[in-house]
Amino acid sequence: MKEIVISKNGFPIRLPDERWIHIVENHDDLAGHMDDVLEAVEDPDFIIQGYNDALIALKEVRKDKFLAVVYKELERADGFIITAYFSSKIKFGREVILWRRS
Repeated sequence: MKEIVISKNGFPIRLPDERWIHIVENHDDLAGHMDDVLEAVEDPDFIIQGYNDALIALKEVRKDKFLAVVYKELERADGFIITAYFSSKIKFGREVILWRRS
């Protein structure tokens, strides 16, 4: 299974085992969705600004529900996924949209 994808900015983004375990332990509804988490980073519908230089890739699951994947792009062309969760609380009027699917 491919556990590295390329972000819209061209960074390889890793999903380390330790992060995946953290995600499914804290968000058990994501168990079995590793491919969806990786795809959200590689082919998002939106990218919004997160905290502390993190980015949040959003993939629409259905109307008003998104898979949100928080990740960091580091220097030296490297990056990693921090966490992921399903959310219906995305308010685009309050978010800084960095990229959107055209």
